[in-house]
Amino acid sequence: MKQEYKNILLSIEKEERSLSNSNKSVYIEACRMVTFLRNLLRDLKVKFITCGFESSLDEITFFKEVKPKVLSKFIYYSKVVNIESFSPGNGPMLKKYLTEQIKFLKKEYVKHIGCKDFYQYFKSGRTDRDDTYFRLGHVNFLDCTDNFLFEMDLEFSTFYDYKIARILAFDLIHDYLSKCLNPDRANPIYDEKIAKSAFSWTHSKNALIELIYALHVSGCLSHGRGSLKKLGILFEELFEIELGDIHHAFHQMKFRAGEKASFLFFLKNALEQYMEKDL
Repeated sequence: MKQEYKNILLSIEKEERSLSNSNKSVYIEACRMVTFLRNLLRDLKVKFITCGFESSLDEITFFKEVKPKVLSKFIYYSKVVNIESFSPGNGPMLKKYLTEQIKFLKKEYVKHIGCKDFYQYFKSGRTDRDDTYFRLGHVNFLDCTDNFLFEMDLEFSTFYDYKIARILAFDLIHDYLSKCLNPDRANPIYDEKIAKSAFSWTHSKNALIELIYALHVSGCLSHGRGSLKKLGILFEELFEIELGDIHHAFHQMKFRAGEKASFLFFLKNALEQYMEKDL
């Protein structure tokens, strides 16, 4: 990712880290982040509408990787403001309130995010339709029924950047509500653990299982002394994914036609191509 894009995301991280050192309420800090992110989105719009993009790849990177991360944070902190505004305080009422918020969030997830073609496209790490999904002016109005489509700024959105932002924001909001239910919470609005949990596995489950087995049998983790079951649980918790019976899935891989370790072969080619770009 070009340095300019990295700096945009780093500016958000810097602003968020200051939350950990603040003695102000969660509500006030969330409001502060909403203002910061709103101004950032406004400045990005002015810059990129005025200057444009250097290439189609530059445009795709921005709308697939950069703007969704900024927008997801804006959605997240806006939701925190809303949650804290109606919070009943402490005690049993608070627990009931937070539990209801999680139920509502899951319903929204199923309605707007889960079981959709684009969601599967994004989570699988595919790139074959990036030119359609993440370039301005390529929205197919007949395929999109989301009400947001008719309100968005077509000069600064491909519609699908918003879709990714919703996916990322869901994870952040769910983490926030889950931590609020923990009575030992310190500052639930932001910490390193929540930041790291925003990462998700975007390739197939079989690919992750292949990687887990490779790390185990090669002795790269604890010299291979840990059990495969524990290693599988570790990756499930890290990426918040259910892998199911990894032993059965791996057994099926043995009967693949052609390259049996196809994901490792894919990783090797991807890394070598990246290395060649820097020569």
